[in-house]
Amino acid sequence: MKIAIIGRGAVGKAIGGGWAAAGHQVVYGVRAPSAADETETAPAAADADVVVIATPWSAVPVVVAAAGGLAGKTVIDCTNPLALIDGRLQLAIGHTTSGGETLAALAPEASVVKTLNQLGAENLGGARRFPAPPVMFAAGDDATRKAVALRLVGDLGFEAIDAGPLVNSRLLESLAMLWIDQALARGAGRAFAYARIRRAT
Repeated sequence: MKIAIIGRGAVGKAIGGGWAAAGHQVVYGVRAPSAADETETAPAAADADVVVIATPWSAVPVVVAAAGGLAGKTVIDCTNPLALIDGRLQLAIGHTTSGGETLAALAPEASVVKTLNQLGAENLGGARRFPAPPVMFAAGDDATRKAVALRLVGDLGFEAIDAGPLVNSRLLESLAMLWIDQALARGAGRAFAYARIRRAT
């Protein structure tokens, strides 16, 4: 599958490396290409089957515009709308909407799936290093496009779980905040993930 990852920060590199290892064709869309696997944002998005937004939240409107609006594309949204508010890291847009819904409004002709936002970057390319597959939820309104995203999440070594419609991005972004709080403020460190464990019947 041809995958365009917009942004080559820690998140983009982690998932891009994992997908390349799984046999996918990965290109990075960046403002100033300087490597063989980089190109400008618009052509990267135009030629891809799936476009992944892996930039800081503040860059999302600029990225959507630079990508030409993303009409007809399956778009995986890895972002979290984080901001420092009253000295604390919080969700910048509260709990009555989400970054996933905001991105969908910016790109109304795309099909947005929120996923790969719930853990730190170092875990996104290293899911197979855990003793059991960690879970990664995905929320989106188009079942066919969401199935594509879930397969890609599975290719990274996660137990990929359908989290329902895009409105449930609100839950997934809050789950990301919980991971950040545990990792940075509660002493858990960054080398942990969530898993779904079933009890014996």
